[in-house]
Amino acid sequence: MLLLFKSAAYRSFIVGAVSVSSACAISYSTSYTPGIPGIKESFDISSDTVVLLGLTTYMLSLAFECLVFASLSELYGRRPVYLITTLAFACSVIPLALARDIHTILVCRALGGVFGSATIAGGPGTINDVTSRRYRALAFSLWSLGAMNGPAIGPIFGGFVYQYLGWRWINWVILCRASVLAVALFLSKETYELAILRARARTQQEQTGDLRWCLFWNLYVGVIYAILFLCFVSYPIAFQEHRGWLPGIAGLGYCGIAPVSSSLFSVSPSSSAASSPVIRGTPARVRSPPRPPSVPYALGAILSPLGEFWFSWTAVATTTTAQSSSAPTYTHWIYPILAGVSFGMVNTLIFIYSAHYLAGSYPIYAASAVADNAMVRYVFAGALPLAGHRLYESMGIAWTGTLLGQVEVALTPIPFVF
Repeated sequence: MLLLFKSAAYRSFIVGAVSVSSACAISYSTSYTPGIPGIKESFDISSDTVVLLGLTTYMLSLAFECLVFASLSELYGRRPVYLITTLAFACSVIPLALARDIHTILVCRALGGVFGSATIAGGPGTINDVTSRRYRALAFSLWSLGAMNGPAIGPIFGGFVYQYLGWRWINWVILCRASVLAVALFLSKETYELAILRARARTQQEQTGDLRWCLFWNLYVGVIYAILFLCFVSYPIAFQEHRGWLPGIAGLGYCGIAPVSSSLFSVSPSSSAASSPVIRGTPARVRSPPRPPSVPYALGAILSPLGEFWFSWTAVATTTTAQSSSAPTYTHWIYPILAGVSFGMVNTLIFIYSAHYLAGSYPIYAASAVADNAMVRYVFAGALPLAGHRLYESMGIAWTGTLLGQVEVALTPIPFVF
């Protein structure tokens, strides 16, 4: 891979701009959920499912358009795709903030997902363009840090903005962030050497044609990410409906997820050697031996179901009104919030590992390989929350979490085998 820029500061600027743009697009998906009560009140809607379609349409748009924009970035370059889509993303937020009915919200959310997916789809390719092998794991960790913290950051700032300014101002805040990012991307240069990549494309595709890594990692990451997004259904039930917290304070429940993602940022680069795959067709003299997943990643796979069980059985009431004439009592609030530490650890490690691993396996098609993974991830994350509220109502937090934990147990061997 050719390095087009010698300045380390400029390469850091590119990585930072793409990482923050990805975080903005992801946080916009979940910042919507704290404002759902306000939307229902504004438009006299009684069904939670109808309003939750705003989350689903956004995530499904992210899922399918990732493939489109990843391909476009490899045909026409990164910069024009980023500029056009970031400006379009900002424009799609304006009618949503001024919406007079739920239909406008759903359409604008879908459009926002379409245009917001560009930096998520092209980000891994951009990182491959501007970083050397020595610093690539560090750059991927930085990008993953923004993308993985986005779902947790969204409800935190969204909850406080909704509580003090109303649900429309959530969109105005996102508009300000998108405008700043558009300026940053405008100041960046093209990072993709199209002529060289086209000359090598078909040969490299034949050399890296083993799709097993994509198939199994797509399934695993999709399920884990979807279960993370179910937190944005279960947390409001556990903290707002059951414990009676205000939206802003309830949003702080996600603080268990975000800080651990930041702390693991320093761990992942040190284990980059353990996640370096063997590329088929690479000469034997330069080929690295295959290595199993490192201890942190394996630990993350094991902790995934444990965290789900932990949250499920500490978020429920210890006594109910049927057992006592007084109000139900709960375990201390710190216990279910600490379960978020496990969620944050698992999702960060798996997200970093899968992005770095797939990009290393398909270097010429890094953007497309990771975009394919993103499509599966966002389809799962967009579809599962629709059934989540009904599932938690019928089975309760404890037994729904137990069911999800059993699914995670069944998928645990994937990081060890692949």
